[in-house]
Amino acid sequence: MDYRIIDAHAHLWLHQDTEVNGMKIKTLEGGRSLFMGEVRQMLPPFITDGRNTAEIFLSNMDYAQVSAAVITQEYIDGLQNDYLWEVQRKYPGRFLCCGMVDARRPDCYAQAAALAGRGFGAIKIPAQRLLSPGGRVYLTSGEMMKMFRLMEEKDILFSVDLADGATQVAEMEEIIAECPRLRIAIGHFGMVTRPGWQEQIRLARHENVRIESGGITWLFNDEFYPFRGAVTAIKEAAGLAGMDKLMWGSDYPRTITAITYRMSYDFVVKSDRMTGDEKALFLGKNAERFYRFTNLAELPYIKNMSE
Repeated sequence: MDYRIIDAHAHLWLHQDTEVNGMKIKTLEGGRSLFMGEVRQMLPPFITDGRNTAEIFLSNMDYAQVSAAVITQEYIDGLQNDYLWEVQRKYPGRFLCCGMVDARRPDCYAQAAALAGRGFGAIKIPAQRLLSPGGRVYLTSGEMMKMFRLMEEKDILFSVDLADGATQVAEMEEIIAECPRLRIAIGHFGMVTRPGWQEQIRLARHENVRIESGGITWLFNDEFYPFRGAVTAIKEAAGLAGMDKLMWGSDYPRTITAITYRMSYDFVVKSDRMTGDEKALFLGKNAERFYRFTNLAELPYIKNMSE
């Protein structure tokens, strides 16, 4: 490959200890976590202490020849702002770390202002978690819109995962209209495999909106490698918004309980349905421009003992 690969959707944490909708998520042993009433394999089993660290991820990135990654967040992992700020300062050339506000609380503007003051260049909201049995928090509330105007003013990127289909698309359209210069990355490839996923993809017709594919191998897990349905979806999304609006993301580390990290993009590299130029855009060039990465690491291929 004569281009650099960038992962637009990955996660790091030191430990999980939080609640979502009153249900506990907590790190156990052997890569497992208590997750909303059941034990789930959250990490590969060889990560025995449950610490999903930057150093372990960098080793995976180097092996898979991934030059840089965007570290996003999710409420199911708890707020990791303190750890991710350490990671950002320690590895500025390899990571863009998103701070996260707890938009379930009424003070999201103050939280965002504090993250901006700290130096975070991106803020994440897992907006699908704002629809809960206890009620719905709208992205277009006065407090939230005040936050988005601040982010636009300070050129802080907005990373967001949306609920299935068009549930929150109208809210996003309102945010885009109010803050047209706000850079927005929509995760999970619009929740592809769910009805109406194309409505989220169409948001990328706006100039400063992009779609990243974090979790696409999870969403096509029943099909498994080489994820031909995922390639079909990428081609369809390119027809709706343009290949220049789409970016690869792995959703590391949860997805590598089923596949290796390299496999999370290798199905694109080996596909005969995408041109070389399309692969280069999707796997790195679009993200390099959008997230403003510079001086990307050039990583050699390391031959396996089994080869």
